[in-house]
Amino acid sequence: MPDTLPHTLRIPPRPPAPTRVRGQVDGFFVLRRNPLELWGAPAYEEDILFGRFLGREQVLLNAPDAIRQVLVTNAEKYGRSPATIRVLRPIIGEGLFLAEGAAWRHQRRTIAPALAPRTMGLLARHVVTASEEFEAGLEKRLYRPVQLLPLLQLLALEVAGTSMFSLQTAEFSAELRALITKYGLRYGRPGLFDLVLPAPYPSTLDFGRDRFRREWLAFLGRVIEARRAQPAPDSPRDLFDLLEAARDPETGEGFGEAQLRDEVSTMIIAGHETTAVTLFWSCYLAALYPDLADRIAAEAAPLDLSPETAGEAIRSLPYTRAFIDESLRLYPPAFLIVRQAMEADVIDGRAIVPGTVISISPWVVHRHRRLWRDPDVFDPDRFLPGATPPERFAYLPFGAGPRVCVGMQFALTEAVLVLARLLRRYRLRLVGGGEVMPRGLVTVQPDRPVRFELAPRT
Repeated sequence: MPDTLPHTLRIPPRPPAPTRVRGQVDGFFVLRRNPLELWGAPAYEEDILFGRFLGREQVLLNAPDAIRQVLVTNAEKYGRSPATIRVLRPIIGEGLFLAEGAAWRHQRRTIAPALAPRTMGLLARHVVTASEEFEAGLEKRLYRPVQLLPLLQLLALEVAGTSMFSLQTAEFSAELRALITKYGLRYGRPGLFDLVLPAPYPSTLDFGRDRFRREWLAFLGRVIEARRAQPAPDSPRDLFDLLEAARDPETGEGFGEAQLRDEVSTMIIAGHETTAVTLFWSCYLAALYPDLADRIAAEAAPLDLSPETAGEAIRSLPYTRAFIDESLRLYPPAFLIVRQAMEADVIDGRAIVPGTVISISPWVVHRHRRLWRDPDVFDPDRFLPGATPPERFAYLPFGAGPRVCVGMQFALTEAVLVLARLLRRYRLRLVGGGEVMPRGLVTVQPDRPVRFELAPRT
């Protein structure tokens, strides 16, 4: 492979777009198998698409102005869909992600200071400490095929555990991963009745979700009890200390025990899996395009990325950050944002009646022909300082508007630091042939186990 590839050759794999309009039955089975195969060529070319699915009006939005209308301007007219609530509530409860109205505003005001930029130094320390242990473990696997995704999931879990609780997660990680895997495989994707039944009526999967909820809460209770058994600090050690001490700046109200538990659950679930798959796809792209990985290694080589200084050093990693941003464009972990119209509205001159399902897919928007130059090409330079920024509401890896992911800066800090440290230490090579296709499950996952070979850089 040449040292530098023309950027037009850097087109990583994606599922082919269907060439015919799918029927509703076919569409449902595709939704269950791989939602990334749902959208045909018009979805990547048109601003707005209208249709019907399972008896409901459906709208796919790609136009930034229309996306802004739903997520910001008229956000109060749109809520989470019943299917979204059914799937997520058993594992994250009434946390920030699902909260609405006054409850959401209280939670957002209370949580935001704990994840403000001033706390990134504290959290970066936890990231680098976990990353050092991760790299030490990789030393035993050099020159041998290794599956990075499960290791990255464990790393992200370790970061979540230490940054949230200052606890080594060895005691809890196996049970936590088992519970999350169990939920994802059995209950994490909507079934037919989840999509068609009104919210008050339980679907066939909801009974199992209720049983899981009880098991999950018991597990979280044990973790929190172990955390509180530690001596109280003079200053915050982690996110749990920050959340326990957090107060709504308008009301002075903190979190009750049940609410604190749901916020902890939301941060663990939303944070660790999305960061792990972001790092997986970044490693996959680094192995596909080693000349770009070399640029990250060269950028990171002179920096002190130790726990004490990483929070400051991250400012000196602009290309690594651009590489992560472009990875998030082509492989956004959260590939679909769904809202349901609660009130009447008008979008692009078309009446939106209550009950209409509004879909905004970062997977589609990030590859849209009218919004991006060479949309299927992997080109981190488009995110470097000085490059023309993407149109607002055309880049949505963390959502947008008032409900943009509150942990965005922490997730980016973790991804940039881990990738910079990893690529300055190792070269990555893919083992085995065949393209790796992305598959939309709860997050965008590879369609099969992917093996890498790691070799030390000199």
